[in-house]
Amino acid sequence: MKIIAVYHIKGGVGKTATSVNIAYAAASEGNRVLLLDIDPQGASSFYFNVKADEDDGHRAIFGDASLDSSIKKTDFKNLDILPSDGRYRRLDHFISKMKRSDKWLKKLFSPVKKEYDYIFIDCPPSITAVAENLFEHTDAILVPVIPSTLSIRTYEQLKAFFKKEKLDKKKLFPFFSMYERRKNMHNESMIQFEKDYPECISVAIPYNSEIEKMGEYRMPIVHKYPYTEASEMYRRLWKRLKAKI
Repeated sequence: MKIIAVYHIKGGVGKTATSVNIAYAAASEGNRVLLLDIDPQGASSFYFNVKADEDDGHRAIFGDASLDSSIKKTDFKNLDILPSDGRYRRLDHFISKMKRSDKWLKKLFSPVKKEYDYIFIDCPPSITAVAENLFEHTDAILVPVIPSTLSIRTYEQLKAFFKKEKLDKKKLFPFFSMYERRKNMHNESMIQFEKDYPECISVAIPYNSEIEKMGEYRMPIVHKYPYTEASEMYRRLWKRLKAKI
């Protein structure tokens, strides 16, 4: 079982769209996939039209029930989801009060580690106790980077945090998100970023109105419009990440 977090310090960079589409891409290959939506906003759950039963996900995440009892099926073969719950906003406080808080994620996945090939985690933004668990106990951290100065700076801050805390920087895999081909700044920034950060996966997800419309048709664009550029880029992102881990 491989655990892959889709993470960024800030919101609004395409994190959830990436989580939904690469989870679908992995499942469509025949892999057994679980998507864990721990962002309290619950966008991944919304895209898959899945709601948590009252207290189910909450009890599992907060250690009062087994994770496998709270997992829901999606409409897609091989793809399950643990839906979000607004109460996950209290998760940081809960983890910080735990004994051996650094083991929370490892304990959470223990009941299902033989049931899935890949677990994807749609993470809340910011560096928190939740994020630090993810940094420690995942196999890869996929980081969407808009090819602009401020977004690139946040990736630099993330790498600096990893260095300071002596975390494994080899887990970090940035890629380009919300790319606009017509913007010279985007094109120039991508060239320089790939030189500066060789760990970068050279895939650029375009800024695309159909990705924004996922909230209307509530399914991955890779399924709804499989032949678009965006769908091809999500599939390519998944294949290149899989090869690296």
